[in-house]
Amino acid sequence: MSDQYPPQNPYGQQPYGQNPYGQQPAPTGPGGEPPLWAPWYGISFGAAIKRFFKKYVRFDGRASRSEFWWWYLANVIVFAVLYAIYGIGAATSEYRTESIGYSTTAVMTSPSALYIIGSILIGIWGLAILIPSLAIAWRRLHDANFAGPFIFLGLIPIVGGIILLVFYLLPSKPEGARFDQPQRG
Repeated sequence: MSDQYPPQNPYGQQPYGQNPYGQQPAPTGPGGEPPLWAPWYGISFGAAIKRFFKKYVRFDGRASRSEFWWWYLANVIVFAVLYAIYGIGAATSEYRTESIGYSTTAVMTSPSALYIIGSILIGIWGLAILIPSLAIAWRRLHDANFAGPFIFLGLIPIVGGIILLVFYLLPSKPEGARFDQPQRG
């Protein structure tokens, strides 16, 4: 192997808390946390969730890959739990069978309390995270040096989601700093 390339960590990851471009990291607060306008590289799971809610509807700045994907994992876990409650509620509800022509179908006659609670919680959670989830995806695109409106590529059937997934997986680029707004705090 050539000596001209510096040794890299497995999978191209940077050591915890270091900026991937070798530039000076953003100033940090008392707990070593970067300001909200700066991306936090190597963020932990709990800190990513906390930061997601701190930057609830901020579309400016950037979100590191770890910040974005930790939130995505947390969201999947929450939805899995809520849908499990919903599913258990649906399974414990009362049904009757109806025959219509050549087919039969089960119709819920009395939904269980878990079914109702699960549906309400899914609706509330979905509405509560809709805008902030768009905001973190917007900031993740900024970190990969794409303009935030590229998120609308997701509206293209089938391929739009694949294109966005590739963009979300791309590494951080120093040019993405153009989206930072340090004056905003």
